[in-house]
Amino acid sequence: MLKISALIALVSFCALDAMTSSATDIGKPLAKEPKIDATAFLGDRYPIRRTTFPQGVVGLADVTYEILPGFRPMTLDVYLASDRKSLHPLVLYIHGGGWISGHSRQSGAFDDFPRVLAGLASRGYTVASLNYRLSSEAPFPAAIQDVKAAIKFLRAHGDEYGIDKSKGLVWGGSAGGHLAALAALTCDVKELEPVVPAGASPEALRVAEQSDCVQAAVTWYGVLDLSRMPNPTGASGANPTIRQFLNCADSCPKKSLEAASPVSYVTANAPPFLLVHGAADKTVDPVQSTHFRQVMEHAGARAELLMIPAVDHSFIGATPEATRDASLLALRSTFGFIDAAFKP
Repeated sequence: MLKISALIALVSFCALDAMTSSATDIGKPLAKEPKIDATAFLGDRYPIRRTTFPQGVVGLADVTYEILPGFRPMTLDVYLASDRKSLHPLVLYIHGGGWISGHSRQSGAFDDFPRVLAGLASRGYTVASLNYRLSSEAPFPAAIQDVKAAIKFLRAHGDEYGIDKSKGLVWGGSAGGHLAALAALTCDVKELEPVVPAGASPEALRVAEQSDCVQAAVTWYGVLDLSRMPNPTGASGANPTIRQFLNCADSCPKKSLEAASPVSYVTANAPPFLLVHGAADKTVDPVQSTHFRQVMEHAGARAELLMIPAVDHSFIGATPEATRDASLLALRSTFGFIDAAFKP
């Protein structure tokens, strides 16, 4: 027993000696001292992933454009044209998914959408594609506030990303088409402006000062008037997807539907639109685009409409060949519209 007690004491002494020894090492200088900010730093300094695409385009993945208390950091991808010395128009793509799903690197039936966006950048644009808060995370107006925050962030970093702040276009599909149209039509609507947290950093305030106005918009099978979406129970706004998006307990009141509908904000000063829709769309009725075009023209604004025959939502056709043809037609028309807007 005595030997065991002595052994325990010896082990305890060694452990105490090791702790004491490690404590004396705390004051030793570090090989390289890290930079310390004056206040708590909430940014992400992990090295940005750079990807090289054809024709000299460089993609920057997962750039944080917004940090809001209580939410995950909001990120976007940036695609830089090969000419890094000039300033280029900004094109921001907004993904669809019914406001409840999706991410910045998908669109319709395109197998590799980042390569599509890089292809647009190669024509002389700075292209970005963002993630935004989904309706399960935060209801309207969170998503549109994120879109506007992304535009402001990109313009605040215009020199870094080669952006001409006077030239911007938003482009989106389905729910992303809704957000693109809403962003294009509401640059002066304070209720939809991004929230600037109390005690925001000088950088956040600099971003907030930027304009979120854009000069053109493209929607693919976009939701442009929420009151015209299907209402299975017969009550206005009873569509469960819209209820979640607008945070309605039962049916959504007309005022809420109007506040979130791009068609409500159309004026003669609206930027030009390209509307692309499948004539056989069973998810978002083609009347969304045809009616919106009529409202735009009645207001004295310009809206071009490309209705693609015999294809459903996401330009899905009866055969793989029909889907491919419709998707490529939509893409060629979109790139042509963007070029005409900024390179007349």
